[in-house]
Amino acid sequence: MSNGELLRIEPLELQFPFELKKQISCSMQLTNRTDSSVAFKVKTTNPKKYCVRPNTGVVLPRSTCDVIVTMQAQKEAPEDMQCRDKFLLQAAVVSPGKITKDITPAMFNKESGNRVEESKLRVAYVPPPRPPSPVREGSEEGSSPRASVSDNGTINQTSEHNTFSRAYVEPKENTAEVMALISNLTDDKVSVIQQNNKLQQELEILRRGSSRNRGDIPFFKKIATTYWKATFIHLNQELMEPSRHWTTPPQRCEASSLDDP
Repeated sequence: MSNGELLRIEPLELQFPFELKKQISCSMQLTNRTDSSVAFKVKTTNPKKYCVRPNTGVVLPRSTCDVIVTMQAQKEAPEDMQCRDKFLLQAAVVSPGKITKDITPAMFNKESGNRVEESKLRVAYVPPPRPPSPVREGSEEGSSPRASVSDNGTINQTSEHNTFSRAYVEPKENTAEVMALISNLTDDKVSVIQQNNKLQQELEILRRGSSRNRGDIPFFKKIATTYWKATFIHLNQELMEPSRHWTTPPQRCEASSLDDP
């Protein structure tokens, strides 16, 4: 971090995760430490290799500005992964109300009596992020988890950790299936309620409209009510316990290793 009086620059080293034939970007943040507007300009020793946005600008008092530096895709890796490119950031106090289009080269001329600061930034190449390691399983079904001890004494339960990670993902798929089952059972329950209401209405019509069969209606109504009540109980049990329809996911899941043919 720079200790300049005008702008604080973070970081002072631009780190690029180097990869061939790929554009790579990193950012730096400029913080105005003063109560005045500060103009800045970014220069580099290799302008064809980098794109800086914005390369000039004005940072308002006590505010910040982010600058994105993009390295063009490279066809060859440098020797020893060392980069000799450098950046120079110039900062100068400007009058209030100045904006980016008002910036001129003369503002950064110390000989004109302007208050100008210059900060040099280094460039470094760092290894790109490593891809996740492939999951490796024991060669035998039911083999016990293998533990390894690292240099600092930490015990790594690789097999148990991998199994737990997969077990954490698998229930998500089953959750969707369970929700679909609950939805279907709910629809069935609504349909049964509608049919039961319709039957109750028909029974009421028969009870009122036929005095001749009055003695038979209660018996028929009792049978129908018993049937629909049993159906309700069954559906409620299905709705409350949908997990009975699904088997428990296996604790082991075979995965192919990159070493396999």
